[in-house]
Amino acid sequence: MAAASSDELLHDFFPLLRHYKDGRIERYMGTDFFPASLDDPATGVQSKDVVIAPEFNLSARLFLPKDAAPAKKLPILVYFHGGAFVIESAFSAQYHKHLNLLVAEADVVAVSLNYRLAPEHPLPIAFEDSWLALKWVASQSTEEGREEWIKEYGDMNRVYLGGDSAGGTIAHHVALRTGIENLKGLNLRGAFLNCPYFLGDTPLRNEETNNTKDYVDKLWHYACPSTKGCDDPMINPATDPRLLSMGCKRLLVYVAEKDFLRERGVYYKEILEKIGWDGEVEVVDVEGESHVFSVLAPTSETSVAMFKKVASFINDE
Repeated sequence: MAAASSDELLHDFFPLLRHYKDGRIERYMGTDFFPASLDDPATGVQSKDVVIAPEFNLSARLFLPKDAAPAKKLPILVYFHGGAFVIESAFSAQYHKHLNLLVAEADVVAVSLNYRLAPEHPLPIAFEDSWLALKWVASQSTEEGREEWIKEYGDMNRVYLGGDSAGGTIAHHVALRTGIENLKGLNLRGAFLNCPYFLGDTPLRNEETNNTKDYVDKLWHYACPSTKGCDDPMINPATDPRLLSMGCKRLLVYVAEKDFLRERGVYYKEILEKIGWDGEVEVVDVEGESHVFSVLAPTSETSVAMFKKVASFINDE
């Protein structure tokens, strides 16, 4: 039998990636590496890269705002980038700029995790990596903690999670696991979900007439081959019986008018209210914008407004 041609496709998820039958994977976004800097010219934010778990090649980019001082402890934001679990990086130019602007506006110490991607590392590996990252942050509160930016400038009593798209999904799961496992060493105050990547087998409202559903459903199965479908609690919070165990009491969810995933973000709040969750959840619905607009155009008027809103969410409790 002849060997498969190197150009013969196994999976086609353009414009994100193409997976060929010979095993080759071509990613079209987020493959660049933008170096960290101790003086970002636009914001004055400092950044550096750290290794969290060398055995998993798990690392993160840390961000410290301008004029940070040990005498004034700052909130800690643990951030998870988007990309449908299959593309992007904490080290790409796009996410580096996004975090610089967010950190400058919110005045936080940020940990932007570079979790491992599917399909080479299928889900739930990204969730496990992200949980490990939060545990690493918590470990900095002990005598064994060695990361000076977190120990000297960060306030372990004011820890927040954030993420966009798949990163928003991860933030949800890490917040939930924090409550289930009662993580010690930090106080998780809230989570910010930007256009979270939630799905469901049964079309919700206008999803039935949108051709995007078939694409994102297939992409979910590709990233998580062990899943039983889009009603898996990993991607559909409505099916998770542990939802009341959320490990924080405040949630901020952004959705965008032109985003296929908008309905799921709105529904997320409805689910939490229906089951009687005793926290506060706010949904901000942005007119005229598309999926993760603040990542794609971080200096736009609506993006700047989002950064200000997130800053208020974190700092004005």
